[in-house]
Amino acid sequence: MAVMVGRGCSPDSPALTGTPNPSAYGHPLKRGKAAHEALEEIDSLMWQQPDSALKVMLKFAGSDEADSMDVFEGHYCQVLVAELLFKNYYKQINRTEVLRAVGYFDSLVDIHGADTRGVSVQERDAFLAARAHYINGAGYYERDSLIEACGEYLCALRIMEGHFGKKELVGKKARFMALTYNRLVDLFSEQYMQEPAIYCGKQALAYNRIAPTSPYGNSNILYRIGKQYDKLQIIDSAAYYYDMALELMPDRNNMIYRDIVSSRALFEFLFHNDTIAALDSLKSMAAQAVDEAERINRKMSIGSIYYTIGQYDSAKICLEPVVENDAIRGIFAANFLREIALSEGDTLKANEYAFVLAQEGAAAANNQAQVSRLNELFQSYMQEKQEMALALERQEARRRNLWISGGVILLAIVGLVVAIVTRRSHRKHLAAQEAEAQRRLDEASKRLSEASQRHDETERELQTKVEQAAQHTREVLEKRVMGIYMTGNGDRLQRIFEDFETVYPHAIEKLEARHPELTEQERNVVVLSFLRFRAKEMAELLGLTEGTVQKYRSNIRKKVGNDPISEVI
Repeated sequence: MAVMVGRGCSPDSPALTGTPNPSAYGHPLKRGKAAHEALEEIDSLMWQQPDSALKVMLKFAGSDEADSMDVFEGHYCQVLVAELLFKNYYKQINRTEVLRAVGYFDSLVDIHGADTRGVSVQERDAFLAARAHYINGAGYYERDSLIEACGEYLCALRIMEGHFGKKELVGKKARFMALTYNRLVDLFSEQYMQEPAIYCGKQALAYNRIAPTSPYGNSNILYRIGKQYDKLQIIDSAAYYYDMALELMPDRNNMIYRDIVSSRALFEFLFHNDTIAALDSLKSMAAQAVDEAERINRKMSIGSIYYTIGQYDSAKICLEPVVENDAIRGIFAANFLREIALSEGDTLKANEYAFVLAQEGAAAANNQAQVSRLNELFQSYMQEKQEMALALERQEARRRNLWISGGVILLAIVGLVVAIVTRRSHRKHLAAQEAEAQRRLDEASKRLSEASQRHDETERELQTKVEQAAQHTREVLEKRVMGIYMTGNGDRLQRIFEDFETVYPHAIEKLEARHPELTEQERNVVVLSFLRFRAKEMAELLGLTEGTVQKYRSNIRKKVGNDPISEVI
């Protein structure tokens, strides 16, 4: 796709050098038709046949029309390029140009007027600004910048909901809304944020019913909503959405169908103990898998059932490839395999899987802040949306009241008494409307408060799990290094320190930075003390006398005082 920064889209063209000022270039209300019409034709084709649209874009990039693009068309072209790459499963390679396009269309979004065909410029540019934010979010998502991606998706929704009424969100706009909410379902689901994922899934479903994104769109969204209820163990809702997804599936020769059947089978096993039927369904879906990633997914489900019913040999056959080939599902598989190894007395294997789980525990601690920030972004969006809805409700109530009041003034000609009675009635009606609006606002505030409490509880649970994982990691390491010590080998001190640095990387450097007054031998004594070695054992490992070790300990206490060394490590 290097051709996209070739003719007409070179780094030196106006479209790709900074964020142009509309006042400097003039808003594109009256421009030449050739380039703009070509881009609009590509845009229209993209919504139906993205692969064909990409080929047309490649041809356009080498044409004379591409050389004649103005600033608006240049940014429009870059948004289209990014969308076509995304829809054709290529990585986004024009990040700089997309970021400039975002700034450019944001600067145009509130300009009024009409182009040469009478199309509202504000409506057109608002949709383009939303699309620019959406595809920018996809670029962040590709680079695992989830907070930035979430912010961009929510920004796209704000632009659409702020510039278009519900009746206007049809056709391409409805499809765009469904796609944006779907991206948020993926993002929140991956972070185990079920409630935001369910809300976004239901919004995506509503828009997808207006303008389907694909023949499988409704089934896929219903399935993903069911998965969230499944994770929350809300059984009736999960079963309803799974069944609806299967009912609306147009055919069975696709991975979405196999995913739904597999999830439904595992659901039946977990909540209705239907072991034989669940295994039959899962094995049937595994036999139809088209690639290794899908086969690994099916093996995880089958292996979890075998583990639950105590058929450990079969469970190991299914779960071991999952640990080797799937980083996410491998954590769950490692947990099962560790329990199996412990039950079989295979301590070495159990420790190997424990190390995998310990690393995940550290990752969970790092992920906690990210989940908290994502939740803040979503709650802020929801609050803004509720406030906007209430404001529109009040505005509509006042508009109705003004219209009725005008009617009252006209009717005053008929009789003053009728006018007074009518006016009083309208005042009561307005008071009731405002009271109802306030009640809804109070309910919304209450729901936000409850959501915040649930979030705090989740954070406390995560903190507890992280502390338990850290304690377990230390216990496993202590057992491991004691085993090395008991071997009596000459290189055991080196091996003990290698295992220590594997579990606590950079701990020794942190200790040296915090207490530079400690000698190297004193730092060694600190680490061995942390690993619970006795003075006699340390003396043997370090080639010292027990009295020398005790002297080092005394020196350490004098130098570090009350500083908790375990926190440094």
